[in-house]
Amino acid sequence: MTTIVHDTVIVTGDDNDAVHYGASIAIDGKKIAAIGANADLQARYPSADRINGRGKMVMPGFANTHTHLTMTLARGVFEDLSPPHKPPFSGGLSPIPLPDMTPDERRVMAQLGALECLRSGVTFMLEDSDNIDDYAETLGKSGLRFLFGERAYDRVGTSIGDPAPYQLDRALGRKHIETIEKTFAKWNGKADGRIRIAISAWAPDMCSPGLLEDLSALQKKLGTWMTIHLNQIWGEVAAVRAHRNRLPTEYLAELGFLNEKVICAHCRCMDPREEKLLGDAKVIVAFNAAIAARRGLSPRIQSLESQGCTITMGSDNMAEDMVEVMRTGMFMERIRREDGRQPTPEQALRWASRNGYEAFGMADGGWLAAGNKADFIMIDTQRAHLVPMLRAVSNFVHNGQARDVESVMVDGQWLMRDGKVLSMDEPAIIAAAQEVSNRAWSRQFKANFKPPAGFSPEALP
Repeated sequence: MTTIVHDTVIVTGDDNDAVHYGASIAIDGKKIAAIGANADLQARYPSADRINGRGKMVMPGFANTHTHLTMTLARGVFEDLSPPHKPPFSGGLSPIPLPDMTPDERRVMAQLGALECLRSGVTFMLEDSDNIDDYAETLGKSGLRFLFGERAYDRVGTSIGDPAPYQLDRALGRKHIETIEKTFAKWNGKADGRIRIAISAWAPDMCSPGLLEDLSALQKKLGTWMTIHLNQIWGEVAAVRAHRNRLPTEYLAELGFLNEKVICAHCRCMDPREEKLLGDAKVIVAFNAAIAARRGLSPRIQSLESQGCTITMGSDNMAEDMVEVMRTGMFMERIRREDGRQPTPEQALRWASRNGYEAFGMADGGWLAAGNKADFIMIDTQRAHLVPMLRAVSNFVHNGQARDVESVMVDGQWLMRDGKVLSMDEPAIIAAAQEVSNRAWSRQFKANFKPPAGFSPEALP
């Protein structure tokens, strides 16, 4: 049955950034059938199911192009334990490593992250992890779109950002490649096409030249996307210099690794020469603004975009609030540019929605037009922080909150409606996630890691 949301504000995200006030949007199957005046659409679809959109706003769903859902386990922990920006570097994102989890525990925490994504208006995400098979089926049932990046690396004995000698384990790299191929064969195209599989090369300082070349060959063979953490922290830059006598992007470029289907996450600690290399290769950049602010680092987005990169946005670690990510990205870029007008809210919205869909081969998603995917969100605008509703996009980018997202549709199906999640068991997930976190951190602290101040006693040994 055709559905019409009428008498509403419609933010299209089209080439002209058109906004329609007091208008209607019609959905037929998995597609948007039409956008137009209330009377016109009512006449065209007289038997449609009608939803009153007065006091609401319809806008594109967000594309979260870089996240690690299971790292919700470190929420409130890693944000204040960032690695140093100056030597000495020792490796890792925190002096306390993430606890090991069982497949069942990872599945719970991944659901928690996906739940938060859904509640903040995310309709498509790139999840970068390993052993995706642990939770691909469960997340597929959420109704969201996923590009799962199965991870590969062949450095052992340390983590990212460590300039210590490179300990190579070729067998580990080969094992990861086998897992990627198996995961691709099993899951690519599943869940009615909403699941796709990509390749994740962990980071330049965690992958040998041989492994990166093998992954590039595999990318061509599978015809899929590749993601990599790039210039994430200064320790990474120091490590690649120590191991390869190159800057990280130079290292990748010389191996022929970079192309328009590679997404480079972060790009925060870059030399201008590297930004040009990325632009020349037309790579996709994931601007992970909220975690960048927490780390005290930020990429030069204006330079990357002007060089030819496609700018998208991701949440990265611990938090999945894409409304916060979008606003933080706009604010941080205005500070960097010392410009109170640029980038515009419309640009920030495009980074957070349409660009992500388009970069991953879905040019008919992330913006609203007849014939496009019926992936959109509805905002409750009748809130003190959103009234008066005068300039819809600016108002929401500057002032909106994740809790304003009241409904989410993907492929013409409601995943959340009037504030109630329909495709996931929200209370059960939240309860299970707290239990998993308490157990996992208790195990970690029994292994002689000292808990940070203020830790819950329920998560202590």
